[in-house]
Amino acid sequence: MSPASSPAPSAASHLTFCGLSIAYDHRVLEPRPWTEAQSAWAAELLAEAPAGPVLELCAGVGHIGLGAVRDAGRDLVMVDVNPVAREFALENAAANGLESRVEFRLARIDEALDAGERFPLVIADPPWVRSAETSRFPADPVLAIDGGDDGLDLARTCVDLIDGHLAEGGSALLQLGNTAQADLIAAYAAGRSGGAVTVAETRVFERGVVVRLTR
Repeated sequence: MSPASSPAPSAASHLTFCGLSIAYDHRVLEPRPWTEAQSAWAAELLAEAPAGPVLELCAGVGHIGLGAVRDAGRDLVMVDVNPVAREFALENAAANGLESRVEFRLARIDEALDAGERFPLVIADPPWVRSAETSRFPADPVLAIDGGDDGLDLARTCVDLIDGHLAEGGSALLQLGNTAQADLIAAYAAGRSGGAVTVAETRVFERGVVVRLTR
């Protein structure tokens, strides 16, 4: 299921994430240990989710999605616009014996999916830092953290895509920065014309929050 990948650079750093060996370097966002909680929550939901592959939007180096499907026997469709993220995501899938279950789509998230595609679980990890505040994080690539004027530009796009591609009986886990953003996203989901997904639960972690959306 995986296209051929070029190897990650020899200068890559490595860490252990959900028991997986994950490679990355300065050109991509360093995996945050706290996001293991998002993978764990996703894995719990997959135990009772409808059949089908998992979708990961704004996948980066793929660690959260890989952690979610590692023991679930599910295929994983990753989407990200950064070609360096693609290199590392495919390298990380291969390093952990998951390459046959991973497809990476190098594209904008709003251009990567066919209209009829449905997924029982969507994992979304969009950038959520305000554009005016990205300079506070000089070690992080701007592409990976810039969420627009209020930090929620791509998060709202994720909600739109979740609404269009979440299977009946499925769930989506959307990562955000804080509870204020979670409240804004809940209001956005509830206020969309014709929208059917809502925020069902919010969990607060050490350095961020994750909201669960359901239909």
